[in-house]
Amino acid sequence: MTVTKRPRIAILGRFAEHTSATRLSAVVNARRLLEVVWAAGGDPITLLPVEGSNWDERLEGFAGVLMPGGADVDPRRYGQEPASDELYGIDPLQDEVDISIVKYAFDNDLPLLTICRGTQVTNVALGGSLVQHMTEPHRHHVAPVVIAEHTLELGLSQPAVSASCYHHQIIDELGSGVKPIAFAAEGHIEAVKYEGLSWGYGLQWHPEDNYGDDAAQLEIVRRFVDEARGRKPRD
Repeated sequence: MTVTKRPRIAILGRFAEHTSATRLSAVVNARRLLEVVWAAGGDPITLLPVEGSNWDERLEGFAGVLMPGGADVDPRRYGQEPASDELYGIDPLQDEVDISIVKYAFDNDLPLLTICRGTQVTNVALGGSLVQHMTEPHRHHVAPVVIAEHTLELGLSQPAVSASCYHHQIIDELGSGVKPIAFAAEGHIEAVKYEGLSWGYGLQWHPEDNYGDDAAQLEIVRRFVDEARGRKPRD
C-alpha cells in the first residue's frame, strides 16, 4: 500500500482579543480553513507571528504558504492615512510579519495561496493599495464568479465558482506582478495571479466557507496542496 505524505502548509496565525476556549488573547486560524487544507491533502500548521522571524529556519520542512483572512491592514502600509471609521483590528506586528513571510515566499518561489486579507496584504507587500471601505461591503455575501483565465492552473473543472465573501475592503492599485483573473459583478477584483511565482494565486473570497457544497473551492485548495507536494520542502 502506497501512502502519500501530506505536505506541511504554513498558515500564519491571527491575533484575537479573546475566544470562547481561552481565558486570554489568542493566536487563531479558522477551523474550516484548516479543515479544507486537510481535506485537500495537506497538513495545515498555524505559525505564531513573531517580529524579526528567520523564515529560513521557521519554514524548514514546509512546502507551501497559505495567507488567511483577518482584520484590516494599516493604511499607512500603502502610503495613506486612516480615512474610515470602519477600519478594525489593525495590528502593526500582524502587518509586519504578514508582509515578511509573503516577501520570503516570493524570494524563494514557494507555492502561495492567499485568501481575503491575505490577498490584500500581499497586494500591499508588492507595492499596491486598498480601498479602505467599500460603498457596499460584501459581508455574508455569496455570488457567482467566473475565472477568466488560469482555470487549469487552479485545478478547476469549470470556470464558475460560488464565492462566499466577508470583506469591506478590496484591491485598489495593483501591486507589481498582481494580475486580475476574476471580477465581482460590481467590477472589483475577486481573484489574482501572482506572476512572480511559479504557482501563486489570491482569492478575495473564502473557499473554506462552502467547500463541502461547491466542488470548485476544494479543487483550488487541492491544486495548491498538490503544487506544494511537488516541491521539495525547505531544509
